[in-house]
Amino acid sequence: MGFFTELFMRRRSKADERYRAALNILNAMSPADRADIGIKPADFPRIAREMSLR
Repeated sequence: MGFFTELFMRRRSKADERYRAALNILNAMSPADRADIGIKPADFPRIAREMSLR
């Protein structure tokens, strides 16, 4: 069934793919890395949107 959903699904836009990639990078950071640059998990969506626009 997974094949059929992939066959008929709408393609994601490039902006969505960049947003998802940026969000994955932020989620992969360790708590120490987050503390070094001073961001909190609540800021991730905003930061990922900014990263995807660049």
